[in-house]
Amino acid sequence: MSETRVLDYEITGTIAWRGENLSVDDGYLNLSAECLDELDALVSELNKNPLPLLALRPSDFELSACRKLMDQARDLLDEGLGFVLIDRLPMDRWSLEQAKSIYWLLCSMVDRPVAQKWDGTMVYDVRDTGKKPGNGVRPDITNVEQNFHTDNSYNLCPPWYVSLLCAQTAREGGISGLISFYEAHNEMRRRHPDLLLRLYENFIFDRQREHAPNDVRILRHPMFEYDGMRLDARLSRFQVINGQKLAGEELDPRGKAAIEAFESILCDSGMTKEFFFEPGQIQIVNNRRCGHRRTRFVDWPEPKRRRHLIRLWLRGSGRPFYNG
Repeated sequence: MSETRVLDYEITGTIAWRGENLSVDDGYLNLSAECLDELDALVSELNKNPLPLLALRPSDFELSACRKLMDQARDLLDEGLGFVLIDRLPMDRWSLEQAKSIYWLLCSMVDRPVAQKWDGTMVYDVRDTGKKPGNGVRPDITNVEQNFHTDNSYNLCPPWYVSLLCAQTAREGGISGLISFYEAHNEMRRRHPDLLLRLYENFIFDRQREHAPNDVRILRHPMFEYDGMRLDARLSRFQVINGQKLAGEELDPRGKAAIEAFESILCDSGMTKEFFFEPGQIQIVNNRRCGHRRTRFVDWPEPKRRRHLIRLWLRGSGRPFYNG
């Protein structure tokens, strides 16, 4: 059995940020007038020549200003803060379906969209269904508060990037939060070096029934992996708690202490960048470097006004299947 590699030095650079040190505008990219002109023309073209969303490819369209913008976005995701907020699609003059098509094309310039469920769902609606979170019910289709996590932490091949388009906001709450797992790793190394190693060892994740009928229901995987070049994170306390129960195994004391210590760091208000998502804005997060969360929300009584985000998962490796 090979020895576990641990990143044992201070991570520096832009990616190791603290929210309290960021300005309000850090991570924002504005859609320029040139981009909006290109996109308005594209919406008009798609009205005349309709195509299903999944058939749309950036290479089929001349979108030079938009490509430049999304190149900037990719650079921010990989070499910068690890997140970007694009402000914004004109939801007041486009239909939701038109906005989704443009959103798909812009995100496809960052990387390839992949399935978000075992059944092949490519475009995922994030909204409250009234269900309670549990095995087979993802927290993202409820209104409960979500702790910091990486998307699809319980899968064989998680997405590299997670994008969200805001279509509607809640009546109250639903505030988004982002955190640098690189800076959280630094803090863990400073405060709890004895427990950091445990995060590089396996935990048991609940796979949320997103698998073939006879496949295993759990995944054993560490929260941090280091290959000597890049540190990758995957975190979901909710799925670990459920995974341990499904496996019928008690979480070991060091594992419990390590998760609690790391969670306490994530709860430090100085670590987090918070913002209120507004209609038309697109958030993209490097899912291997940053975590995201949202507060509990109260929705509008009218169905058409209820909180609605549209999510894409992007990944450059493997096949577009859910399991890569």
